[in-house]
Amino acid sequence: MEVGEDAIASVKTDNSERADLLMDRFRLSVIAISEAEADLLMDRFRLSVIAISEAEAEKLGMEISKPVAMCIADLAFKFTELLAKDVELFAQHAGRKSVNMEDVILSAHRNEHLHGLLKSFSHELKGKESTTIKKRRRPSLK
Repeated sequence: MEVGEDAIASVKTDNSERADLLMDRFRLSVIAISEAEADLLMDRFRLSVIAISEAEAEKLGMEISKPVAMCIADLAFKFTELLAKDVELFAQHAGRKSVNMEDVILSAHRNEHLHGLLKSFSHELKGKESTTIKKRRRPSLK
């Protein structure tokens, strides 16, 4: 190698290292944004669960303590995380990249009541969907 080739190789290596450093910084910033968004969603979810818990307790003429409401919110969030992972795995197992209604219904197989509710809800949605499609497909009479 000549002196010029050594300099070019050195610049290429420096540029490659800089590119790798920039990509690492980009990945860290994306992770930070994702973590911030995840924290915001988690807080909103917990606040919603607490509000629902307090409203249901009020309907029953009861009071719910803040620690109990927080515990319910944490349990609901953890359950939702597990449910999301299960549904994602069902979609992957079926060779799909997106989740559909069947995955959600399948995830409720351990809870017969919820399974039945989800199935009937799915049938209602399909019924509404088919009437909407029929309305759009009608040819105009001229």
